[in-house]
Amino acid sequence: MSDATQDNQFLIGRSDAVYFYQPDGRGPCLAFEGQKTILHWFRGYLVVVTKDSKTLPRSVAGEGPPRIMDIVTVYDIQNKFIAYSAPVPEVLDVIQEWGSIYILGGDRKLYHLQEKDTQTKLEILFKKNLYIPAINLAKSQHYDYDGLIDIFTQYGDHLYSKGDHDGAIAQYIRTIGRLEPSYVIRKFLDAQRIHNLTAYLQALHKETLANEDHTTLLLNCYTKLKDNSKLDEFIMTKDKEVTFDVETAIKVCRQAGYYEHALFLAEKHNQHNLYLKIQLEDIKDYQKALTYIAKLDFEEAMDNMKKYGKMLMSEVPTQTTDLLKLLCTDYKPSDKPLVDPASLSGDVIVPPLVHKAPAEEFIHIFVNNSSQLMEFLEHMTKVQQDSPSLIYNTLLELYLHDLAHVEIKEKATKKELERKAMDLLQTSDSHYDIDQALILCQMHNFKKGILFLYEKGKLYQQILHYHMEHDEYDQIIDACKRYGTQDSNLWVQALSYFAGREDNCKQYIVEVLSQIDRRNLLPPLIVIETLAHNSTATLSVVKVSNTL
Repeated sequence: MSDATQDNQFLIGRSDAVYFYQPDGRGPCLAFEGQKTILHWFRGYLVVVTKDSKTLPRSVAGEGPPRIMDIVTVYDIQNKFIAYSAPVPEVLDVIQEWGSIYILGGDRKLYHLQEKDTQTKLEILFKKNLYIPAINLAKSQHYDYDGLIDIFTQYGDHLYSKGDHDGAIAQYIRTIGRLEPSYVIRKFLDAQRIHNLTAYLQALHKETLANEDHTTLLLNCYTKLKDNSKLDEFIMTKDKEVTFDVETAIKVCRQAGYYEHALFLAEKHNQHNLYLKIQLEDIKDYQKALTYIAKLDFEEAMDNMKKYGKMLMSEVPTQTTDLLKLLCTDYKPSDKPLVDPASLSGDVIVPPLVHKAPAEEFIHIFVNNSSQLMEFLEHMTKVQQDSPSLIYNTLLELYLHDLAHVEIKEKATKKELERKAMDLLQTSDSHYDIDQALILCQMHNFKKGILFLYEKGKLYQQILHYHMEHDEYDQIIDACKRYGTQDSNLWVQALSYFAGREDNCKQYIVEVLSQIDRRNLLPPLIVIETLAHNSTATLSVVKVSNTL
């Protein structure tokens, strides 16, 4: 009768096998050949005594017929190995007592069989390279996990030394979590072992114990093997739990030219910077990159436009300008509803938060595309009239630059640019810096703008001097008439100017003298001294003007 480890089954020994019987019928059998005389159960061991054909010769002092030898075999049923086997003369009985087995032999001796401790058993099995029985034994004895890991490692080392790399890697996989992965990886770095290494690294990732180097190595294995199906399974499964460092995987796929996989990971895990680098630097799909930026949240979209805006402007200028217009006015990600449903809940409608980036921070993006910059700035000044002065100043500079370089025959274009420039200067809502605007007009010799800004700043002296510098006699008189009431000294300066001219300025001198006389601006003696240096100003001129 077996013990509880074998469900208390009833055993019968026959010459061909040992049969197990259960209450509901016959169970399994064990094929142990030989004529069995005794069956005995001891702590999970089956002790079988079988007849041996050999006979023991009679001793010199003994008498009687020769004794028949019996074979005593102790089977470990659970772990399926022979624990002990030896011949004993004419076994009479098998007895168990005090934790041991005693064999009573026909030679009037009592043989004592004592079970070895588990560690000794394992060492014996190790010496015989019987690792599977050793593993089974350790498990049956509830060996601690670290002890089992040692056995798996030894078994893996043994199989590796025998050239069974598939079997070895299967054992090493069982050590994951205890054995240092580098111990295994170094053994299989040879290109011929790449399949085994891949299997181990896959198991390492499955247990979420892989670091960045392991991920890099596994992906390199996939790419070297050109195993796209495994790479797809590892990366492209949407609902699969991530068991690797995403950023490392993206970089490895990118380096190996697997851009589709890298983009999938980058988009799935919001690695925006890596996604855009791949699209712009590797694939060079600028439109997709721009579309991707338009889906990002405000802060991320703004940062990436500052970073990649120049490149996008050079490749897809119109689309880039359109996105910047949105970004700097009322930005909403393109894949989200225009109105947040949450803002409509309840009785009170919550006004949506307006996101707009400072337009002046994107001017540098248009460095090589003035036409798009002009369009962008015109849009900003139209929808946001409170734009900062830098926006207006830059737009004015664009108008004046184009105006200075327009072809003479393009009269319509020149007229349109002049109109735009003057509209910008004259519009009361324009927030340009008047000093900066004046410098720009002077740099580009934009007469209308210069004179307007002088007048706006009440710089009447500068208006007069401008006309003097350009020898514009009629405009000098006109300026004196327009602004003489605010600054009567203009007439005096005009007299000095005309008095110093060598050409015939008689009519202008008469006009100036009449105004000086009417306004009583100078004593007659000073007038005569001023005109004394002009060869064309005779006494008749003075008389005509009634100054004297």
